[in-house]
Amino acid sequence: MLKHTLASIWHKLPSIVRRAALRVTNAKFTVTAAAVIFNPQGKVLVLKHRFRPGSGWGLPGGFIKSDEQPLDALHRELREEIDLEITDVEILWARSFKRPRQVEILFRGNTSSEPQPQSIEIERALWCDVNDLPESLPENQRLLVERAVEKR
Repeated sequence: MLKHTLASIWHKLPSIVRRAALRVTNAKFTVTAAAVIFNPQGKVLVLKHRFRPGSGWGLPGGFIKSDEQPLDALHRELREEIDLEITDVEILWARSFKRPRQVEILFRGNTSSEPQPQSIEIERALWCDVNDLPESLPENQRLLVERAVEKR
C-alpha cells in the first residue's frame, strides 16, 4: 500500500521536481569520449597532453558536455584540440573508474589527415606503430590500443 501511495505522489510531482530529486539522490560522475585512431599506414595516434597526470601521453578525447552525444563530443574535441576529422567510427569499449568518478566511452576510427595541435592542452601529436607506443603510455591505454587492433 505504501509503495503505491508513494508512486502515485511521485507521478503527480512536476517533472522538474522529479529530475532534481534524481540528481540529488544519484551518483555524480563525469563522462568522457576517447578514440583509437588509425592512419592509412595502420599507425595509432597518441597525444602528449600538458594537463594530464603522469607522463601526459594518452589517446585523443575529452569531456562530454551536458546534453551532448558521445560521438559528437569526440568529433568536437578532435576539431578543437588537433583539427582532425575521423571516419568509419564505431564504439570499441566503455569502462568506468572509481577515482576519478568517470565513465569513458572509447571509439575506434580512421583518418587520412594529419593532426595539427590547436589547443594549449596538446603539446605534441604522434603517429606510432602499434608495437612502438611511447613507453610512458599508461598500460590501460596500451591494452585499449591492442583491443582496437584485434577488432580491425
